[in-house]
Amino acid sequence: MPIKLLIVDEHEIVRAGVRSMVSGTEIKVVAEADSGDAAIRLTLNKNPDVVTLGIRLPSSDGLKTLGRIRQKRRRQPVLIFSSFDNPIYVARALALDANGYLLKRTTTRDQLVGAIRTSATGASAWTRHQLRRMTGALSTPRLSADVDVPLTEREHDVLRQMAKGLTNEEIADVLDVGYETVKEHVQHILHKAGVEDRTQAAVWAVRKKLV
Repeated sequence: MPIKLLIVDEHEIVRAGVRSMVSGTEIKVVAEADSGDAAIRLTLNKNPDVVTLGIRLPSSDGLKTLGRIRQKRRRQPVLIFSSFDNPIYVARALALDANGYLLKRTTTRDQLVGAIRTSATGASAWTRHQLRRMTGALSTPRLSADVDVPLTEREHDVLRQMAKGLTNEEIADVLDVGYETVKEHVQHILHKAGVEDRTQAAVWAVRKKLV
């Protein structure tokens, strides 16, 4: 039985590459999308067995799109296929129950095809290395505790940018504030949330629906 695949990426050359990599297998591309909005529409209309999803997308980034898919179809298999080996992105994808996170520059044809096949069954395509990398963040007690953390409005702003993977310098530019101010806000966020680093903060923010 064929595996129906929806390819979502803003770059046509990447979509063509995925098509080529699955050619000759039981995986059949039923649709392609170049934006988050199109990804949602085609997921609902085409009923793919698996969605491969890029991170940088017009209208809604890949992780936000994954969250929207989860709201509409909780068990829809979704593989993140990204250029970014960013631990915060990986943590957010795991927290949002992505079936796996593959890097474009290192994933082989066999690995991609295997991950799609695995995801189509509803199973996890995460590697042991990735899971070990995230274990510390996901096992933090505060992540599962129903605790109200009183963040200020500015701390919320900083947290949202942290969860996008921005550095302190980049956050300072986006919010038009000083670097030291951002650094102080980050420390307050980590302390209030009871987490040790930015990766844990990103997971916590996703779990609490703060981003």
